[in-house]
Amino acid sequence: MSKIKPAKGAPHARILGVGGYRPVRVVPNEVILEKIDSSDEWIRSRSGIETRHWANDEETVAAMSIEAAGKAIADAGIAAEQIGAVVVSTVSHFSQTPAIATEIADKLGTNKAAAFDISAGCAGFGYGLTLAKGMIVDGSAEYALVIGVERLSDLTDLEDRSTAFLFGDGAGAVVVGPAQEPGIGPTVWGSEGDKADTIKQTVPWNGFHTGDVSRLPLDSAGNIKFPAITQEGQAVFRWAVFEMAKVAQQALDAAGISPDELDVFIPHQANVRIIDSMVKTLKLPEHVTVARDIRTTGNTSAASIPLAMERLLATGEAKSGDTALVIGFGAGLVYAATVVTLP
Repeated sequence: MSKIKPAKGAPHARILGVGGYRPVRVVPNEVILEKIDSSDEWIRSRSGIETRHWANDEETVAAMSIEAAGKAIADAGIAAEQIGAVVVSTVSHFSQTPAIATEIADKLGTNKAAAFDISAGCAGFGYGLTLAKGMIVDGSAEYALVIGVERLSDLTDLEDRSTAFLFGDGAGAVVVGPAQEPGIGPTVWGSEGDKADTIKQTVPWNGFHTGDVSRLPLDSAGNIKFPAITQEGQAVFRWAVFEMAKVAQQALDAAGISPDELDVFIPHQANVRIIDSMVKTLKLPEHVTVARDIRTTGNTSAASIPLAMERLLATGEAKSGDTALVIGFGAGLVYAATVVTLP
């Protein structure tokens, strides 16, 4: 017989508050077209993107996270000292260690909260949400803060016609806390590592220490390029369109929710054509509100779902208590989908 005492967590967990931060600078497609041979019409038709936000020097990963998290904590109606864990999903914090979550937890005024970063690309918010739910139910934290944050402008090759127009910067955050009824459904998640090369960093960080500059990419002026995100667009598109609708349906089934019972659909904001295809495949009714924040925010990876959630609630397109399906998918290739009750 085990001598370990059972956990004394909450019966269930839910999202209690949400917050977002978009950098001040708005970048239209015309700026992107200065470096690539394309057109505004092509970018809009292929991705749906009209503008995106790019961070300035002061809008660091930590600064954007703190802004978004502060709003989420206020929205949840709790104090920062009550946060027991901070989970940050990002691929654009360039210090290998320490985790940026530790700095964020300190500057927010938490009481020595557990803090760590995760790297799950565009599925990172779903991964973090699942971890936070486990903490609340297990009892290791009464409230957990989940942040998705990216400065993808730092990892964008502005001369790469296939990706230069895609990425934006920003931070989205949610507070997860105890609930008497289920507010976060079972997560359907996984990875397909055999497709890892379809989205990747052009050069690993240690590529700059080999001494062999012939292996490093150069820009049009002959200068060594900083590592950037590259992808095989068609392969990723096909995978997302055909496979992620199946995952989304599995998440609905796991939560016991039919498409007719759904109020809101918040997919990762990767491409408006992927979003529209998923809506069609899932046969979502017209009453379901669909997030298309990508039009003015671009692809912000781990930040895209909480940013889209925050905007839908702020504009009144969605309301507190709505049932929402969220799904993230991207580099890895990884994915995570669940059904949540909106705060």
